[in-house]
Amino acid sequence: CRRQQHILTLVACSQEEKLWDSMKITAYVLGTGLLIFTALMNSVSWYVQNIWDTSGHFWQATWLKFYYLLDGNEWRIFLFGTALVPSLAFWGFNGILMVADVTGKPTFITRYRIQLGKNDPVDPKKLRQAIYTALCNQFFISLPMLVPMFYVMKRWGNTFSKELPTFHWFLVELSIFTLIEEILFYYTHRLVHLPLLYKHIHKKHHEWTAPIGVVSIYAHPLEHLLSNTLPVMTGPMIMGSHIVSISAWFSLAFITTTISHCGYHLPFLPSPEFHDFHHLKFNQCYGVVGLLDYLHGTDTVFRQTKAYERHRVLLSLTPLSESVPEAPKKAE
Repeated sequence: CRRQQHILTLVACSQEEKLWDSMKITAYVLGTGLLIFTALMNSVSWYVQNIWDTSGHFWQATWLKFYYLLDGNEWRIFLFGTALVPSLAFWGFNGILMVADVTGKPTFITRYRIQLGKNDPVDPKKLRQAIYTALCNQFFISLPMLVPMFYVMKRWGNTFSKELPTFHWFLVELSIFTLIEEILFYYTHRLVHLPLLYKHIHKKHHEWTAPIGVVSIYAHPLEHLLSNTLPVMTGPMIMGSHIVSISAWFSLAFITTTISHCGYHLPFLPSPEFHDFHHLKFNQCYGVVGLLDYLHGTDTVFRQTKAYERHRVLLSLTPLSESVPEAPKKAE
């Protein structure tokens, strides 16, 4: 009995040591990343702030003109900033991509296709269904969710201020928004990959193993609420952000998720390889920026692929599918 108790004690100590080591590694990774990110952002933001200061009067005057154009009506200003502007950004960008998806032109876009031979051209019937679902999610899920958000923002009292936030503060907010979105999206995304929820909810989104831009909000209504809408809305509601910051963040979120799903690794834009691989393999790369995937080990397979080698900003005009091609398949 004493021997068994001694063995159990050793096992418990070993597990505690592993847990403590895991916590230290996590704290080290997060701490180091935060320090590097802060240093970079301070350097970049100093230069950008100087530019902002020189044009600050223009932007402040423009904001006041717009504010008085709508007679300071907070509801109309809120709808304009959170619904109209982000929607124009989303559909304007996707309109260009859909022309390429359907016609195969311009070749400047289509030559950067990630999954070669897929959606070449896209199935018109599937595309119409994707557009219909995306519009329904916007009008019947996202738009009604703006009503409670409006009243939350009014309670803060800063959202409709006549004074714009400083550029430094906007960068702070943007960092917090991104972190909150990463946490909420990662865990809600993994949740809908549970077999029961996947079958009845998330499977719809994964009908596209080779996604296109508009598929970013092609999802079951419940998934669109939990995984697409709430992770983006929560940050501004916690921070009590200015409507201009919210509008910029919503537009940026729409554009980045479109890039992640677009199926093209275009020059000078963020790499979509990470999420494209998720659509291809289903059980890898659940997050947005990949931080939690790294900590949870849900990107280990991805890191062993050519897609991982291509997962970087393309700084030339040569497609990465040519400079970093897939290894030839072995003959059976």
